[in-house]
Amino acid sequence: MTTPTMTNEPWRWTIAETAEKLRAKEISAVELTQAHLDRIRAVDGAVHAFLRVTADEALAEAKAADERLARGQDLTPLTGIPLALKDVLVTEGITTTAGSRFLEHFVPPYSATVVKRLRAAGAISLGKLNMDEFAMGSSTENSAYGPTHNPWDLDRVPGGSSGGSAAAVAAGEAMGTLGSDTGGSIRQPAALTNTVGLKTTYGRVSRYGLIAFASSLDQIGPFTRTARDCALLLQHIAGYDPNDSTSADVSVPDYAAQLTGDIKGLKIGIPKEYFVEGTEPGVVKVVEEAIATLKTLGAEFIDISLPHTKYGLPAYYIIAPAEASANLARYDGVKYGLSLRAEAADLEDAYMRTRQAGFGPEVRRRIMLGTYALSSGYYDAYYKRAEQVRTLIRRDFDAAFAQCDVIISPTSPTVAFKLGARVDDPYAMYLSDLFTIPANLAGICGVSFQGGFSEGLPVGVQLLGKPFDEGTILRAADAFQRVTDYHTRWPNLAAAAKPKGATKAKKAGGKK
Repeated sequence: MTTPTMTNEPWRWTIAETAEKLRAKEISAVELTQAHLDRIRAVDGAVHAFLRVTADEALAEAKAADERLARGQDLTPLTGIPLALKDVLVTEGITTTAGSRFLEHFVPPYSATVVKRLRAAGAISLGKLNMDEFAMGSSTENSAYGPTHNPWDLDRVPGGSSGGSAAAVAAGEAMGTLGSDTGGSIRQPAALTNTVGLKTTYGRVSRYGLIAFASSLDQIGPFTRTARDCALLLQHIAGYDPNDSTSADVSVPDYAAQLTGDIKGLKIGIPKEYFVEGTEPGVVKVVEEAIATLKTLGAEFIDISLPHTKYGLPAYYIIAPAEASANLARYDGVKYGLSLRAEAADLEDAYMRTRQAGFGPEVRRRIMLGTYALSSGYYDAYYKRAEQVRTLIRRDFDAAFAQCDVIISPTSPTVAFKLGARVDDPYAMYLSDLFTIPANLAGICGVSFQGGFSEGLPVGVQLLGKPFDEGTILRAADAFQRVTDYHTRWPNLAAAAKPKGATKAKKAGGKK
């Protein structure tokens, strides 16, 4: 199932330990970056985490990082660290597609705030990562450029929509990545790939430069192998941004300093609504064992109720498609992206041809759902009522957090499922996000960390926290990792020589 950690393979190191090695001159940023580029070349034909690898730019950034390290000035824990970005984050001069044919040749004129902040910290970008088209999906099978494969079993999905971001970390192709979470799109793939995935509080991280799916739900967050690495990444992407009207002007604490290993007296709530029929027995067992482990560390557990949880899924699938319908109206074949005007009889025909050719079936499905929910005569019956349910769910969490510090649950009701198993069953696919969606509706933070394995496949444990209290859930995850070794285990990709699912998009784009 796993292979041991080897210190002579730098792509196996954590961000925290690598930062020390870079400062001690045990390895250079160029050597570290080249090791990751070699790893990508070795395994990504099978995994297909990347849509494009910006090798030349990465090596140039690594050289600049080495110069910075040599001067010993303006150093951060991310200086010289190879990272990668979900292809929903715009990057100046580098093609950004959001996993869609509509934006196949779109080269943004600016970079997202989080991209600028990582660059300012001295981090290195290896390229752009695969995803469900416009972040709509739970398996990364909706990418216009082919699916990503789970490194733990190449015949299974890595989750979605940030499947490429999760798989890249799980396969050792990047030390950390950024994804986006609208209804679980960071936490669910983290659970399925044995990584740590953090959904930040709404407003904690700037969304400026994030291609929107549902503007009131989307949040950017990191994938890493450890909670400590997650804290280091969050430190540099969090904070107020005047370019984003939804960005919260809230101080950013020292997250790494909060990881003391001490969770004695921490009150953890167990919601009965998150342990429901349909959750795989192996998943339940892993979460129960995680609860037992946290108890030995001094955490206190109480039973709580989140009574409106059962309405979360239907409310989400009204609100999110409605917002998607509005956000995707800008893709009309006139302003930018795909255009089929030359083949059209008139303007309306141009719109129809372009949107039908540019959008995949899942995107079209959600646009239709959202447009219907917002249409005259149905707005009050559907969208308005869904927003009222959202308020009730938020109040449930407020009441729960009056009793406890964090809430624990499974991240996903199942382990990674087979590629193609749910493609023709949208409802079964939507159920993948059953335990993650409420946090997005409420705007709170949540993390998924490695809880163990069921039948050789990873199982994630989810911790939900109060608004802007990412430090507490990371502290609990870190305490768990100090006494377990699940986060140190690696998938066996030695047999990944035969490419599966690689596409021409691998080499698409690049610098303008």
